Amino acid sequence: MLIELAIGDAYGAGFEYAEPDFVFSENDLSRYLQHPRHQIRPGSYTDDTQMSLAIAETLIEQQAWTREVLANKFVAAFKRDPREGYASRFYQFLLRVQDGRQFLEEINWTSDKSGAAMRAGPIGVLPSVERVIESATIQAAITHNSPDGIAAAVAAALMSHYFIYRLGSKGELGQFLETHVSGHQWSEPWIGKVKSQGWMSVRAAITAVMRNESLSELLKDCIAYTGDVDTVAAIALAAASCSEEIEQDLPQHLVDTLENGVYGRDYIIALDKQLMSLVST
Repeated sequence: MLIELAIGDAYGAGFEYAEPDFVFSENDLSRYLQHPRHQIRPGSYTDDTQMSLAIAETLIEQQAWTREVLANKFVAAFKRDPREGYASRFYQFLLRVQDGRQFLEEINWTSDKSGAAMRAGPIGVLPSVERVIESATIQAAITHNSPDGIAAAVAAALMSHYFIYRLGSKGELGQFLETHVSGHQWSEPWIGKVKSQGWMSVRAAITAVMRNESLSELLKDCIAYTGDVDTVAAIALAAASCSEEIEQDLPQHLVDTLENGVYGRDYIIALDKQLMSLVST
């Protein structure tokens, strides 16, 4: 799950809010691309992956699932490996705060954007729908304590849970989510550019997962929306990597050329194995 999430994030980072002509001409999975305006190096992941690693580590370490523990994890993950890709004000905020306590005291927690949803996929390893909903809600409320922010995060976490625990076919994913997360038509096909609200990224990811048969086609489809496509790809690939109905065929060169520093490819692959070992059988 985590390595596919990171590849989707890193590949999508080259296309985030880029002009449609650039997206349509370059979105062929041949390589990681330099974004036309941003300075993030090709093959580098962004905040979607870094915060997902923080969530995964908390689950693996079986720490108490509290606001304080999670906020400390978010700060620690950034401080050990500062990187661009965060929203500019949140990036400056993370540079300034020293620990989870200060994070919680000073964070603007009312956002409805995609930050809580992009990091929610690993929560799907938990053994019941109820625990996934509870845990996704707690982590979302730290930064996105709005109805739409929480709904997006819960839906993203339930996407991976649905496939991990074989709760139905991918064609029924939207209906499953509508049963458990009210307020959005998750099964309604998403069309057009994806803006910054979290529910938009999640709906686009659901549509892409439901209509594609392989990870490679899924990744290209996520990018083709234009807009906040790195987040769409991260959410979609985290879930689809757990589906028996989707061919696991990401190009090997995207694995091989993903960044591999201290917290890069090898670290993510090892963490991924630990995370999936938590799945109840």
